[in-house]
Amino acid sequence: MGKIEKVSGPLVVATEMTGAKMYDVVYVGENKLIGEVIKLVGDRAVIQVYEDTYGLKPGEKAVSTGSPLSVELGPGILKQIYDGTQRPLEALERKSGAFIGKGITANSIDRKKKWKFVAEKHIKKGSRVKEGEILGHVQETDLIKHYIMVPYGVSGTIAKIREGNFTVEEPIAEVENKGRKTGITMLQKRSVRVPGRYNEKFGVDEPLVTGQRVIDTFFPVAKGGSAAVPGPFGSGKTVIQHQLAKYSDSDIVVYVGCGERGNEMTEVLTEFPELIDPKSGKPLIERTILIANTSNMPVAAREASIYTGITMAEYFRDMGYSVAIMADSTSRWAEAMREISARLEEMPGEEGYPAYLPKRLAEYYERSGKVETLNGKIGSVTIVGAVSPPGGDISEPVSQGTLRVTKAFWALDASLAYARHFPSINWLNSYSLYLDPLKEWYGKNVGEGFVKDRIDAMSILQREAELKDIVQLVGEDALPDSERIILQIGKMLREDFLRQSAFDEIDAYTSLRKQAAMLSVMMHFSDLAKDAIAKGADIQRISGLKSREEISRMKEAKEEGIDETEKRIREMMEKEFSGLAREAQEVEKTAEKTN
Repeated sequence: MGKIEKVSGPLVVATEMTGAKMYDVVYVGENKLIGEVIKLVGDRAVIQVYEDTYGLKPGEKAVSTGSPLSVELGPGILKQIYDGTQRPLEALERKSGAFIGKGITANSIDRKKKWKFVAEKHIKKGSRVKEGEILGHVQETDLIKHYIMVPYGVSGTIAKIREGNFTVEEPIAEVENKGRKTGITMLQKRSVRVPGRYNEKFGVDEPLVTGQRVIDTFFPVAKGGSAAVPGPFGSGKTVIQHQLAKYSDSDIVVYVGCGERGNEMTEVLTEFPELIDPKSGKPLIERTILIANTSNMPVAAREASIYTGITMAEYFRDMGYSVAIMADSTSRWAEAMREISARLEEMPGEEGYPAYLPKRLAEYYERSGKVETLNGKIGSVTIVGAVSPPGGDISEPVSQGTLRVTKAFWALDASLAYARHFPSINWLNSYSLYLDPLKEWYGKNVGEGFVKDRIDAMSILQREAELKDIVQLVGEDALPDSERIILQIGKMLREDFLRQSAFDEIDAYTSLRKQAAMLSVMMHFSDLAKDAIAKGADIQRISGLKSREEISRMKEAKEEGIDETEKRIREMMEKEFSGLAREAQEVEKTAEKTN
């Protein structure tokens, strides 16, 4: 036990802390504020406090727990809303009202609720088990079966196992190793700063299907991959992360609101419990964990919230689930590091950020991946991190540090957002390094022509951008029809494929099958239109075709009837372009007779 010597914002210096270790949790002051040791000099400990230090004074106690900052894991963490240090906000509200008092704590997981534990059939008395092995399960929600695993560091022979209704603290099994018995409960703790263990890490081979056409078709992220979403204020970062949390085909979603505005987190907290999972028809919250650390909460807790979220994600990955974690936004985490670093009087790096910022970002994103777990299952953690560069300048350190370690880059464009084009991902500046590894998967599961259609569509969009520069100088009428048709097809791709409404019940989510059908029809229209232009067809007649209008309505078509819709539009196109070809031939014959 030590004494507070100095208080500097969220940083507290305590003396007489001999025996304290780096990253130990410390209770500071009379209110027992939660803190973490981040620097040791002799018997002095520098403590990062995760609560408001207002009123704290020198001479008050600082008591080290001897344990690192950890999260509680077990049945009951789904559907919860936590703060950055895993305090359940609803329980805190019941204790202290709408404004959380200092030093108020509550158990992260309900200790009184009983869960029905069912043991695995092959796990019996005398069975040999190792760390990470699944002993049984609890049906935590209608959507998620919560597997109970042997904690890290425990292995041996099952001396006792029982089924029934238990609280998370009651022993469900006993493991014996060299005469020493260890009781196993459904509750376990993990240090947030130590990555989870696994047997093997694999390369990516399957996309995380998000239902957002611009992402799934043009700039996919793989399960077990990582993506960066940088963009200026008002460009739609939060909306995109909401869409991914709602519609991505992950089993578990962890949403971390790190330093975001309170009204945005309020929207998440009120909307998610009412949303219906499109895959199961059940409430989306049944497979979701929310971590709220808004901009008016203590700045130091932003760092804890990021690590709390990723540790929970790894826990469910170890059960064999596909987990997606949304971090909104890592810039606020970096700003918290900058403030702490300045108070530590460390040598500043670029723009005042600590020199170790790139290392911390890399360590965080490297915790993504598709792995073989300790129990032999295959699980994955996919990280999508929003970045909020000042003024939208992605040359700043947080954006650059993030881009170095992520493989998908979704460049948000404020001009697209102001033009009401959402998702406002700029297709000319974005990229994904997962396209080549996922080619085989797309060929088997979507269709052989999908990748080719994607390449052709991107070529048209790039050519359209070049032609727009020329049009600004000489006007569209100065272009030949072969170039003018590219402008029209590019507009069709932008408005009818890339633009997607988050508020339309049908258009908010598009399956890969429907995306492939829409793109295939558009590329077929492109081929027919170019061929018709080459044969002398009038470009104005092409623009007014009924099939062109039907293509624009494909986004409104229901998923179950998309094959019939595609077939009908293709037949309509063939018929209309055949008619245009005949018209062109007749005009040509008439011209020859006249001459």
